[in-house]
Amino acid sequence: MKAFLTAFRLSLPVLGAYWFLGITYGLLAANMGYSICVPVSMALLVYSGSVEFIGLTLLLSTFHPLATFVMAFMVGARHLFYGITMLDRYRGAGWKKPFLIFWMSDETFAVNFANEGKMRQSGNVFVGYLWVSALNYFYWVTGSIIGYLLGRSLGERLLSHLEGLDFVVTAMFVAIFMDDYVRHGDTHLYSWLGIIVAAICLYLFGPQQFIIPSMFCILAALFINYRKATP
Repeated sequence: MKAFLTAFRLSLPVLGAYWFLGITYGLLAANMGYSICVPVSMALLVYSGSVEFIGLTLLLSTFHPLATFVMAFMVGARHLFYGITMLDRYRGAGWKKPFLIFWMSDETFAVNFANEGKMRQSGNVFVGYLWVSALNYFYWVTGSIIGYLLGRSLGERLLSHLEGLDFVVTAMFVAIFMDDYVRHGDTHLYSWLGIIVAAICLYLFGPQQFIIPSMFCILAALFINYRKATP
């Protein structure tokens, strides 16, 4: 119970973001004429918000399997870096590991990575990780269902008031970053590294292509620093 309560408190910012975005996703699916099976199935099985939004459009166009795969891979490629980062954290998780891997998302990674100490204090660190992952998954799926039902009943009258709602996720990441920056004084160098590298890659590659180059550069810099620090 303590692990659940800790995970629930830590996941509350994600609840707000996922319900808002999930509702938007469900509204969009309803207004595009899909049955409830489509958005809910994608929420349950794909569980990648960006890919799901793209998928709604792709399903209404000519289907190109290879192009769809490449697009989905590029959009979700950042999860490769999340997995590499969490290798040590999830080692020894046992039967929980497949769920931790499948339920990994941007926000779940941010919460689990930044709060290992609180997870350990709650009892079993893997149980804490699992509860955060499961709760975030639940928020997204239920948000999608709520959005679809609202879209069927209210339609464009409600959708017109939700423009720009995706900024909720940006605001949430800023809050998580500032919390980590304040609480962990020894990691300020890495925080500034992320900001500077991302800004440079944004300038060089543009807003649509900068995420993967940024992650490669940050990973390379951290690896070089690790090699220097390791005798």
